[in-house]
Amino acid sequence: MMTKKHKLWGGRFEAGLEDWVEEFGASISFDQKMAKYDIQGSLAHVTMLGETGIITAEEAAAIKAGLEKLLEQYEAGQLVFTVDNEDIHMNIETLLTAEIGPVAGKLHTARSRNDQVATDMHLYLKAKLKEVLEKLDHLCSVLVNLADKHTYTIMPGYTHLQHAQPVSFGHHLLAYYNMFARDRERFAFNLEHTDISPLGAAALAGTTFPIDRERTSDLLGFAKPYSNSLDAVSDRDFILEFLANASILMMHMSRICEEVINWCSKEFSFISLSDTFSTGSSIMPQKKNPDMAELIRGKSGRVYGNLLGLLTVMKSLPLAYNKDLQEDKEGMFDTAETVTVALDILAGMLDTMTVHEQVMSQATEQDFSNATELADYLADKGLPFREAHAVVGKLVLECTKAGCYLQDVPLERYQEISDLIEEDIYDTLRSHTAVERRQSLGGTGFDQVKQQIQQARKK
Repeated sequence: MMTKKHKLWGGRFEAGLEDWVEEFGASISFDQKMAKYDIQGSLAHVTMLGETGIITAEEAAAIKAGLEKLLEQYEAGQLVFTVDNEDIHMNIETLLTAEIGPVAGKLHTARSRNDQVATDMHLYLKAKLKEVLEKLDHLCSVLVNLADKHTYTIMPGYTHLQHAQPVSFGHHLLAYYNMFARDRERFAFNLEHTDISPLGAAALAGTTFPIDRERTSDLLGFAKPYSNSLDAVSDRDFILEFLANASILMMHMSRICEEVINWCSKEFSFISLSDTFSTGSSIMPQKKNPDMAELIRGKSGRVYGNLLGLLTVMKSLPLAYNKDLQEDKEGMFDTAETVTVALDILAGMLDTMTVHEQVMSQATEQDFSNATELADYLADKGLPFREAHAVVGKLVLECTKAGCYLQDVPLERYQEISDLIEEDIYDTLRSHTAVERRQSLGGTGFDQVKQQIQQARKK
């Protein structure tokens, strides 16, 4: 059966939508997240309409009072939105009409839902970007503080997940600090592209009314208005940029979470996570699982999916607005909520974990991560590095078969291999010495790590 309902746009239609069709086309189930921003945009618009004389001062005052009442009701959780009104814009307008009467209809003078929704999304994402930047600052602070605390904590450095060379744990943490610092720069640049007002672009071509777009831009706290009305209503690259930046951020968070998951396993035992960020097993009483780290790692996939989803929506759209663009919001909302919570979880998890310094250090004493030290030692004495590399490689093979390590080899055997080797070789082979001596710019040497920490604190 066909249901006939009055629509604000329904003047040229003889029949209404069937309920199931209407539900497919409606967006109120998710775009109500923008209700506050929709009202804020309307307050700026009606203020400008009154100031320019497009509507009377009395009409503007009545509409503003009604909108402010709706904002109070929204913040108190008292507004009820319906599918009958399709989206957040028509829901707010219907509620405003119920509140103040027909004068509410003048609010939509010189604007379209096209510039209205774009304005809402800019306001929403601008607020979320500031939140993401704050949380990234906190995560970076946690990492720098941990690095400072563990400058002299030594751990195995890995390539191919095999012991490679000993490094400072602080140095390892600062690698992630730098990744997240670059993420922050990307989001800050994203904020510049989001801080632009589409309001007043109307449907696509502007309006014949003498509006003041600079005024509404200032009232809403934007840096400037869009300079092209078609661009203003069809642009979604500020959201794509956010989703791309969020995907890179989630990749970085996933990588450090993968390390945390490894480090707290029995095989590593480098760290223990606090109970706050761990869970147990329903069948195995002994289990303490790093579920929060695993969830961050897993949620990276949904953020990637949101980026690919919107890229696919946008790839063939002609100017200007198309209903396809209704698909731009859910992924943005989901990503913003996922990223902000994940940042809090990761910062808290790292800040409260217990680092087993002795276990980390001991792991560098029963391996061959000091093999490069011996090769460098010989090269420093004048032996070509490639020859030194071959000599050490053969000695590692010999030790592997004998079940010992380089620091266990007697001096007599070393001197049989090369008369360049002296008693100081054993100090050279110590993990602490190996880390301390790597003073090249950005290296893991303790003084270099301290310099990196100082630079990070200045930022």
